Amino acid sequence: MEEIKVSPDYNWFRSTVPLRRIIVDDDDSKVWSLYDAGPKSIRCPIIFLPPVSGTAEVFFQQLLALTGWGYRVISLQYPVYWDLMEFCDGFRRLLDHLQLDKVHLFGASLGGFLAQKFTECTHKSPRVHSLILCNSFSDTSIFNQMWTANSFWLMPAFMLKKIVLGNFAKGPVDPKMADAIDFMVDRVFDQSALSLEAKEEMYKLYPNARRAHLKTGGNFPYLCRSAEVNLYIQIHLRQFHGTRYAAISPEMVSAEELEVQESHLSSIQDSEDVQ
Repeated sequence: MEEIKVSPDYNWFRSTVPLRRIIVDDDDSKVWSLYDAGPKSIRCPIIFLPPVSGTAEVFFQQLLALTGWGYRVISLQYPVYWDLMEFCDGFRRLLDHLQLDKVHLFGASLGGFLAQKFTECTHKSPRVHSLILCNSFSDTSIFNQMWTANSFWLMPAFMLKKIVLGNFAKGPVDPKMADAIDFMVDRVFDQSALSLEAKEEMYKLYPNARRAHLKTGGNFPYLCRSAEVNLYIQIHLRQFHGTRYAAISPEMVSAEELEVQESHLSSIQDSEDVQ
């Protein structure tokens, strides 16, 4: 965990990108926290939705890399909502507040589930132009510890960390993956170690979706395999360059970026559901 927390990129992110807090509900206790970086002239940015109780900062490597290439990136931390419609209404109001008609969504774990539900909820007046799902699911029944949910708030931090770590695969992992797990556990309760059945269900729901498989990366590839994930995101967003749904300003589409993307296209499987 210390390696990420003291890394130059993380410290640069914390020192240069301000955290905004926005209230869009009548209930003042419901506060959206977000990092918004990149050209504000972009009206269709990419928005990152974190895992269970995740913080907006877990996508700091995507925010730094993509804004460096000229994209507008927003990373969210949502307040507590007790049902899906309440969340969808709150998220819609947040987009209205930010004056964003349509957006691209990247959702990890629970964030992907919520992204799907928001897309479904707004289908009559679409607010989502494209969707990238990372280790996500379509059915909350994959959570297998609901019997303990009511007692989580009573547990000391070391016990919660033990429960979380118990959901990940046993055995040796490379240092970057181990560091990513520790970094996330320090901020998040995340049970997104998906079963094969959960993944297969996603494939059935989106038979025409493009899939991007990482041979390694674990549950948090956006942390421990950020370069690959960032590349997949670039390639996905590239199809919208030159349109009103571009997440990047036309003058920011550099020849260097296009060259980098071209050089890696052959190595990318026909997919965008980052596993």
